[in-house]
Amino acid sequence: MNISIILASYDSGHYHGGCGQGPDALIAGGLAEALKLAGHDVAVHDIGKVSEDEQEREIATGFAVCNAVSGEVRIALDNGRFPIVLAGNCLTSAGAVAGEGADAIIWADQHGDLNTPDTSTSGFLDGMALATVLGLCWRRMAAQIPGFKPIDPTRCVLVNARDLDPAEQELLETLPIIRTECPDWAGAAEKLKAAGAERVHMHIDLDIHDPEELQANRYTTPGGPAPDEVRTAMCGLAGPLTIAGLTISAYDPAFDPKGDVPPLVGELVVDLLSTMEGR
Repeated sequence: MNISIILASYDSGHYHGGCGQGPDALIAGGLAEALKLAGHDVAVHDIGKVSEDEQEREIATGFAVCNAVSGEVRIALDNGRFPIVLAGNCLTSAGAVAGEGADAIIWADQHGDLNTPDTSTSGFLDGMALATVLGLCWRRMAAQIPGFKPIDPTRCVLVNARDLDPAEQELLETLPIIRTECPDWAGAAEKLKAAGAERVHMHIDLDIHDPEELQANRYTTPGGPAPDEVRTAMCGLAGPLTIAGLTISAYDPAFDPKGDVPPLVGELVVDLLSTMEGR
């Protein structure tokens, strides 16, 4: 398969800060080499800095990253390449969704990312990432991302979200989002197909993992699936569905002193692509 890896090295508006160091660390840890060894043609593209103004607001920078990612994803698809976005922030998936013209999403994350400016108690933009993708907030900003169309909540699978704010819990009681745990991926895939999903974006926040098994950043909470469970679920979901692109986010190498994360990400992506090729 022809692959384009797109680096979006921002975290909360800061270039190469915190989880913004994750994309480069995954490449340095051998992700591209693992894909090449598996027989894939790999090209790596970096969106670089989206602004030279270090004082620019996080919101403006976050959506500028989405704009840049949308363009790179579209270029990849136009050239017959499968886009893999390595991002510091989850919001970046809005850019990938836009570039792919995705009409459904799999959101694998320990958090719901379903807060809005009205419900957030922290103001953390990334805590509104999935809400943005679903058109629940930041509509005018999202509408400026080239190609962006909000995804209907009926075509959203939320995987292993275990750390939810009260407002997110309340919202999930009213929205028709498909919730699942990793072992139950087959039922979720069937529901997504029944909802009419044709082009699915897969978003994997690495803090979905049980931190006792794999710690990706500072935001982890106890519990969650082991790496092999996540890999099995993502490959299982990819089997019956058409995956238009992949985002892997929120890896802060400062919390991975032994460098455990990059090899496991390599295994996950290699197996995922193998599943897709075997459809």
